[in-house]
Amino acid sequence: MKKVFQVTCCLLVCGFLVPLQGVAEPLENRLKVASAEGGIHTEGDAGVKSLNDRIRRLEAQMKEKEEPRFGKWGEWVALSGLIEAEAGYERLNFADPDASNADASDLSLATVELGIDAAIARHVGGHILFLWEEDDTEPVDIDEGFIILDGADVVPLYLNAGKMYVPFGYFESHFISDPLTLELGETRESALRVGFANDMVDLSVASFNGDVDEAGADDHVESFVGSARMTLPEGTVPGVGLVLGASYISNMAESDGLEGEIPGEIADSVGGLGGFLSLSFIDRFFFEAEYVGALDEFQGGELSFDGGEALKPAAWNFEFAVVPADDWEVAVKYEGGKDLGDFLPEEQYGGTVAYSLFENTVLAMEYLHGEFENGDERDTVTAQLAITF
Repeated sequence: MKKVFQVTCCLLVCGFLVPLQGVAEPLENRLKVASAEGGIHTEGDAGVKSLNDRIRRLEAQMKEKEEPRFGKWGEWVALSGLIEAEAGYERLNFADPDASNADASDLSLATVELGIDAAIARHVGGHILFLWEEDDTEPVDIDEGFIILDGADVVPLYLNAGKMYVPFGYFESHFISDPLTLELGETRESALRVGFANDMVDLSVASFNGDVDEAGADDHVESFVGSARMTLPEGTVPGVGLVLGASYISNMAESDGLEGEIPGEIADSVGGLGGFLSLSFIDRFFFEAEYVGALDEFQGGELSFDGGEALKPAAWNFEFAVVPADDWEVAVKYEGGKDLGDFLPEEQYGGTVAYSLFENTVLAMEYLHGEFENGDERDTVTAQLAITF
């Protein structure tokens, strides 16, 4: 059942990833912990290679310095973060003529994240991400924590073991609010991930034991994710950046969004498929396209929003952003889905404007209009002030 009021206003988010690089980068890259440069949180499959790159840089620093590591901890441990504050307004217009329309506004401390990257030894690293979200993870949650083994200059293979966002979906966005694809498909689990990565391709497989089981099945590590991503090497086509890929999950009921909408067991696992394209031109024009969806139907009654009917949930997102001048970014989007009931909008569109007040400091405003399958409509306005370090 859809929440009547849900307007969040966020004040602290700290992530381990790279600080703002310039106003020409997408807003999500500059503000979210999960960015294209190393974003594990909002981009699913976007973080492994850059994480390993950072570990290798720390290893190089350690090799050059002979001082005891604990006396020079800054040479092998990296900290970084993000702080953001939001104020929002939401209005709900119900299709039911007997239901009263509602609106709400709020301002609150919503999220805090703190990330740590450490180069333990040659080809060995660790990553920890602490998360605090108001009304969700209080007091503090370990959002991510995993060991990194990286072949680096020896062999282009890597292994990650621990709590992580498995590589299903990409979820790149220029908006303050998460895209519907992320709301439907993002999946965080304790997993083992192995892969092959170089400057052009990243191929990986992850396995985990999820929380949603088939009726009568034993409790085993049997869910898995496979992903393939291609990145156009820088300079191949002057001024053009391109990332595209696809991913598969054996049980889409394990996603963070759907898992909370499944009151019990399911008859059979339902696989999911994701595909994306992220394109940029001269670091001023950006286009994002992504699809995430189930490959088969969930049986009636398995999802809390299905009304007793078999559903095949899916979501997509299209965004276009432009940097018209230094310190400014403007973006528009159209996104939607099917078989989402009152869980997520069937159609949603809007725009956002962001301005870099100072270095690593961004002020943004967003408007979204959403329509649900039952005829309900939602309008939200969100303002955000964010800094990264």
